[in-house]
Amino acid sequence: MSLQALIEEKLTTELTPSHIEVINESGNHGAPLGAESHFKVIVVSTKFEGKPLLARHRMVNAALKEELVEDIHALSMTTRTPAQWAAEGGDKVEPTPPCAGGSTSR
Repeated sequence: MSLQALIEEKLTTELTPSHIEVINESGNHGAPLGAESHFKVIVVSTKFEGKPLLARHRMVNAALKEELVEDIHALSMTTRTPAQWAAEGGDKVEPTPPCAGGSTSR
């Protein structure tokens, strides 16, 4: 199973999202073709209701704790409740800024 698929599976199991996207952005960061090290996740879940942003991010980090130790180099998150997602039009996610450089290997 690819790391991208594993991330989606774990977040789906833990957060029961109504919407989820896992985007492999490794190629935008100088990683070799086929690399899986930089990801952006968009998760919409009722489990985020009443929780501040930091708590939501901690929930995502907890679900991916093993992968964050060894496999994931960078993780960008958008975490919304269904009401927030609907109010934003369901597609208003900030684009990831361009890579600022650095090493091309891990």
